[in-house]
Amino acid sequence: MSAILFGVFFIGLFVGLPVSISMGLSGMAAVLVDGRFMGMVVPQYLFNGISSFPLMAVPFFILAAELMSASGLTSSLMKFANDLVGHIRGGLGHVNVLMSMLFAGVSGSALADAAGPGAIEMSMMRKAGYDPAYAGALSATTATIGPIIPPSIIMVIYAISDSRVTVAGLFLAGVVPGVLLGAALSAVNHWVSIKRGYLFRSRRPTLLGLAKSFCHAMPALMLPFIIMFGILAGIFTPTEAAAVAVAYALVVGLFITRGLKWGAILPVFVRAGNMTAAVLLIVSMASIFSWLLTILQIPQSLANHIGSITKSPALVMILVAILVFLCGMVIDTLPALIILVPVLGPLVDKFGLDPLHFAMAVVLNLAIGLVTPPVGPVLFVISTVGRVRFEDVAKAAVPLILAEMVVLVAVIAFPSISVSLPRFFGFMR
Repeated sequence: MSAILFGVFFIGLFVGLPVSISMGLSGMAAVLVDGRFMGMVVPQYLFNGISSFPLMAVPFFILAAELMSASGLTSSLMKFANDLVGHIRGGLGHVNVLMSMLFAGVSGSALADAAGPGAIEMSMMRKAGYDPAYAGALSATTATIGPIIPPSIIMVIYAISDSRVTVAGLFLAGVVPGVLLGAALSAVNHWVSIKRGYLFRSRRPTLLGLAKSFCHAMPALMLPFIIMFGILAGIFTPTEAAAVAVAYALVVGLFITRGLKWGAILPVFVRAGNMTAAVLLIVSMASIFSWLLTILQIPQSLANHIGSITKSPALVMILVAILVFLCGMVIDTLPALIILVPVLGPLVDKFGLDPLHFAMAVVLNLAIGLVTPPVGPVLFVISTVGRVRFEDVAKAAVPLILAEMVVLVAVIAFPSISVSLPRFFGFMR
């Protein structure tokens, strides 16, 4: 069965099928050819993969981000970010980084960040004299902060796939690594700006001007705080928090900023529905694939194999990081996550690893994979919207990716970076 499962999967990838379809076809072929299970188990597991209450948070978070963007709050966030850091050397690059950190608290998606604010920031940087490839590379790498700073769609799906961690715990675990990513990318941008002579910077705002831009950005800035406060205070679950985010976005857009028009609501729901369908298709198809991996005892075999190599938890984390990084280079984030979590999960128990630290290292690693060739979906989005060659963007992204790898190494080497906040708020298991 394993030969059929992996054979059909890699053939599908080779002929250019989407990863989700390749997983679904390989799972169906393995079940039908093996004959041990009735064919009915395939649709059952496809449905069970998305029949989950916590998974309802995904469409709600997607819809909330679309509503906030349609309300025009993206421009207010960008104005606030520009007032804060636009006057520093390499100002627009720093604005790019800070904007991604702020927008991460709204979208939870790297692709949404790249296609929305990322495209705008890239255009602004090019007009100010930045190299187009570098502007695209910075916009792509800063977009990876989206899945790290809460809320995060990837973290929701990870928590569903692994009962050892909670959504709230993962959300808290992502705060410090997300800030460190932003700091690392800002440092590289500052170095590149000095080296290449990027002199453009905005005029330093007055305190009154900064206060005004902060007030305009306040409705968008409040969203992540409402989500986290409600979860930590026990007012609502992460799924209910996502629904609250949608209600908040509607009220803000329609009645406070009035940037959201009634006629725009239906297109927003359609866009959110399309994106949700794409995410849930991946989750559904991957569920049958991961179930078969469990049936074939591949996770246990991998754990035993690694156990024969080393007994050191630190070395296990390094080996897992290398494996996840290689998978992230060739497989999109969500399929890789759903495939790898059941496979790597037994290592947590076998080697006594902290499940939250382990989860954060995997999520951060896969987020970096979003900008790592040859797949690099965020690089493709940026190169398409910015009309820059993929090869040029990928080459310019190398020092930025290396900076993100330094953060990954720090997160792996120092567990306190990711677990201190969850431990403080009592979300450690």
